[in-house]
Amino acid sequence: MTVMANPRTSADDDFPDEESRNFERMPPQAIDAERSVLASMITSEQAAIDCQNILEPEDYYLPQHQVIHRTILDLRSKGQPCDPVKLGAELHKRGELARIGGAAYLHTIINAMDTAANGSWHAEIVKEKAILRRLVEAGIRITQSGYAGLGETDDLVAAAAAEIATVVEGTGKEDDFTLPGQTMESTLDRIDEAKGRKGITGLSTGFTDLDTLTSGLQPGQMIVVAGRPGMGKTTFAMDLARACAIKQNIPAAFISLEMGIDELNMRLLSAEAKVALHHLRSGETTENDWTRMARVLPRITEAPLYINESATTLGAIQAKIRRLKSRVPDLGLVVIDYLQLVTIGGRQESREREVSSISRSIKLLAKELQVPIIALAQLNRGPETRTEKRPNKADLRESGSLEQDADIVALLYREDAYEPETAKAGEVELIIDKHRNGPTCTITVANQLHYSRFVDMAQTG
Repeated sequence: MTVMANPRTSADDDFPDEESRNFERMPPQAIDAERSVLASMITSEQAAIDCQNILEPEDYYLPQHQVIHRTILDLRSKGQPCDPVKLGAELHKRGELARIGGAAYLHTIINAMDTAANGSWHAEIVKEKAILRRLVEAGIRITQSGYAGLGETDDLVAAAAAEIATVVEGTGKEDDFTLPGQTMESTLDRIDEAKGRKGITGLSTGFTDLDTLTSGLQPGQMIVVAGRPGMGKTTFAMDLARACAIKQNIPAAFISLEMGIDELNMRLLSAEAKVALHHLRSGETTENDWTRMARVLPRITEAPLYINESATTLGAIQAKIRRLKSRVPDLGLVVIDYLQLVTIGGRQESREREVSSISRSIKLLAKELQVPIIALAQLNRGPETRTEKRPNKADLRESGSLEQDADIVALLYREDAYEPETAKAGEVELIIDKHRNGPTCTITVANQLHYSRFVDMAQTG
């Protein structure tokens, strides 16, 4: 059979050969490497396995090469031979032979092979070019979005980051399994490190019993803190942020959709200086109050606590947190206050679906950045209608996906909010109603809302 170096078919509009293109304006590609990979896969079963572990059919630049790759894998999976004759017959049966350039083109591919052992090396080249093409395509879409200017700037930035993330995520294989022998050493190291840290392997919350239960907040976790209005959700969240940024000097971010900077600063001053919050609001501060505030002001102003009150949409929040993480790599905690005030923008099918999407996106963001994210949430009116006012995770408002996505669900309950004369006045229950990596329980802490803080029961002084 005569070998055709430049096969042409009646279907060139579907599969134009590379010689007919203007290479100076073509996207990144490596046609010779593609042919070498296919030749290796045709002649060697092991090469087919190696190349399959590196490449997807869509990684080839020429569409006819994508077709040939899929057909080779189909034949190999059935245990059938994959020589040019059998491959040609299979392509003919599928009606693809003429479209890929005929039997002559298969022989052109075979002649392009150096050695089957080089198939995986050439596959890496093909994969690299595919990633570069996707990067170019993402860049074009980002450029078009920039010129169109439709939507909020932060939403456009978030969409651009998602485009790039898609390119990055596409560089790995789904079947990247590991064996215990490959990972156990690092696991044992973590266990050994935990001994020296008294069981705290993550970020300390500042609450002894909570740290004991959780071993600290772990990277990638989404922690939902929920309660009815007035239970102290923001106070508790600020306690966690203070423990991170002020007590441990680890950067923390506080995204506030409800309170302004001045309100949050007053809460910081009240909690750290033990000055009554209502005095700060009313202007009834004493000389002693100012002395207390002056004493703690340096550690507050020097703390790496990044507060933002401008982000209201999911895209804006994602963009701002990603930018902060790139600028502050050791970011240790993110707080979002609160989740039901976040919107996606645009018309949504239902609020429940919107909250579900927001919840899932926050969980994925925590996993992507390897930072624990505290998401505050409102509970519905369920507890108000029951004799037993203690909430449960079924009371989460607007979406059951919050419970599904969260690694920890902590519900706040103050009995004195319903019965002022109760013997439990001044106590707050942290009801850990879901704990993906440990037991659930109820932790009691002291309520010092006049100082805008909660503390361990042993630290009520």
